[in-house]
Amino acid sequence: MPPSTAVDEDSCHHILRAIAIIGTRWTGPILLAGARGARRFKEYRALVPGISDPQLALRLKQLQERGLIARTVVPSTPVQITYALTADGRELIAALQPLADWSERNLPHSDA
Repeated sequence: MPPSTAVDEDSCHHILRAIAIIGTRWTGPILLAGARGARRFKEYRALVPGISDPQLALRLKQLQERGLIARTVVPSTPVQITYALTADGRELIAALQPLADWSERNLPHSDA
């Protein structure tokens, strides 16, 4: 292994923390849905098939707490709430792109 990719205990902990976030069910699809700008709850629900309203609400809240999604209340009648990726969320999407590319090249496609 080249010296620049040496693995130490701290690196392992950082990787495990990142995987705990991105490996949580629905996180990837929600982040991808937010990658093209601010969206309302119902738009996320439409873009993430199979997710329930309570699960989407919970995951959006968790992603907010992690600093990956920002919640904005738009003062209007009726009040609108939008969710958008933060700079950290956009950076995470960019970091995941090489993994998606690798998966496309190396993992068999599945109809599941």
